[in-house]
Amino acid sequence: MADDFAHLDATAQADLVRRGDVTATELVDAAIDRVEALDPQLNAVVYRRFERAREEAAGEVPEGPFGGVPFLTKDLSCWTEGEPHSEGMRALKDAGVVASETAHLARRFRDAGLVNLGRTNSPELGLVPTTEPDAWGPTHNPWDLSRSPGGSSGGSAAAVAAGLVPVAHASDGGGSIRIPAAACGLVGLKTSRGRVSVGPGRNELAGFMSVQFAVTRTVRDAAALLDVCAGEEPGDPVVPAPPATSYTEIAAAASAGDHGRALRIGMMTRAPGEGTSIDPQCIAAVESAARALEALGHHIEVAHPAAYDDSNRAAMFGALWGVNAGTQVEGWGRELGRELTSDDVEPGTWIMASAGRDISALAYYDAMNTMGRFTRAIAGWWNGPDAFDLLLTPTLGELPSPLGAFAPTDEDPFAGLRRSVSFTPFTPTFNLTGQPAISLPLHESVEGLPIGVHLVAAYGREDLLLAVAAALEVATPWSDRRPLVHA
Repeated sequence: MADDFAHLDATAQADLVRRGDVTATELVDAAIDRVEALDPQLNAVVYRRFERAREEAAGEVPEGPFGGVPFLTKDLSCWTEGEPHSEGMRALKDAGVVASETAHLARRFRDAGLVNLGRTNSPELGLVPTTEPDAWGPTHNPWDLSRSPGGSSGGSAAAVAAGLVPVAHASDGGGSIRIPAAACGLVGLKTSRGRVSVGPGRNELAGFMSVQFAVTRTVRDAAALLDVCAGEEPGDPVVPAPPATSYTEIAAAASAGDHGRALRIGMMTRAPGEGTSIDPQCIAAVESAARALEALGHHIEVAHPAAYDDSNRAAMFGALWGVNAGTQVEGWGRELGRELTSDDVEPGTWIMASAGRDISALAYYDAMNTMGRFTRAIAGWWNGPDAFDLLLTPTLGELPSPLGAFAPTDEDPFAGLRRSVSFTPFTPTFNLTGQPAISLPLHESVEGLPIGVHLVAAYGREDLLLAVAAALEVATPWSDRRPLVHA
């Protein structure tokens, strides 16, 4: 199928509405048609609010930068009062849980003029790097329907990659924006801790590893969305300094050829520590990106923070991730008015939650202190007289995985968790440190699958990431690539 809007990014669609060339209703109706035609192959959209979206499009759309543009929200946090959500959990789905409050980010999306068509599939509680929850079934990668779109923002990434909508909400607690962006050929920006408020229902100090933002097709959409989403809300405990000018202006200048000063960029193609081997095609993607960056005038060196190889890194992340899982299982049990059991959640969730419950308060406090020391050691690489500006790595250790690859077995209930570690060796570290990072769709495999390249900046330097990303988008364009399933 095809229509006049599916190939346009959100900025271009908003421009059409602003000029009066189309109406918000026309954009929303076309997007709904695309979802109804293509989502049976993808299983990306799990809650549909089509009639309400049509009402909103026909009414007074806010005069924000994305007025009238269709949009989707990940079914994990970013709630809207009175609307259903499941967090990928069958227990919440079956109970018909609805949100009791509206997230700050959901309000900002709405104020920007985005029209929400529904919620996208997520793994249970966003705990694994694939999107195959028991509650809703697997989401299929539009590049190869036998493969996963990644996770945990896999539903959003599949929907944007297939052209159902130009942008969609996403979140990242261990790579959950960057992983599906790499698997689906999108731009995936993980923001700095505190850049986008997770309130009022979440807290940046308690849930410090996870950030909220979006997946997009273009860098200019990512920049314009960040202008909308970034900014302090009352009570936010962590707020990085804003850039000197808007992210939109920064990306536009880089796209126009203003590449700024020459940057010092470290390149790493092996897994941190004693990690597993990296797929040669993922290494080739990084080497190709390095050549493109050198052509833009930047300096590339084989280098990375020494602390990245810390043998305690994975154990530290695992302990904190387990506590996160246990806290969520208990919290949603309170929401339902009963204690959840192993019958209420998936086996992998129960394993992680049980491990988290076994960690004492003192051990958790010690893990937090260890994380603080680790963060300072990592951050030092981006500071001082010998500082680097960026780190360049593969986003993933291998190509997009077949569906079912992360499932636990009766013989080995930890099989999926171990696979997660080898699949995503690079991304989780920067959820621990709170630094911004971006995955860019700069390469393709011989099989025609997208391969993401990962850039990491110092805390608060999304401006630098977006400027470099915008320049690379011009130098090595990706907008003409289309997956097998596309509008």
